[in-house]
Amino acid sequence: MTSSDLQEQLNIKAINLLQEDANKIEKLIEVQMENLATRYCPLYEEVLDTQMYGFSREVDFAVRAGLVPEFTGKQVLSKLERNLAVLYEALNKKAEEREM
Repeated sequence: MTSSDLQEQLNIKAINLLQEDANKIEKLIEVQMENLATRYCPLYEEVLDTQMYGFSREVDFAVRAGLVPEFTGKQVLSKLERNLAVLYEALNKKAEEREM
């Protein structure tokens, strides 16, 4: 096995691990969106924020270590951030409706 083969395997492994973690956060977002109509839980929001921060650090490490191209890391993180923004917009809208 050449060093370029090993590097490619490490890159693929890193991308797969990041995607697995991204999928877990995506599932948390989906669950909260599904429960939006029934209840609001600020603690859940805190968990999501913490998970997103930790994931952004994972991506940063993988990029800095040369395991993941910067573009790929930003792409995965950006998708999660967009979905989280949609959730927060829905939460804010729901809170405004309750105040009326």
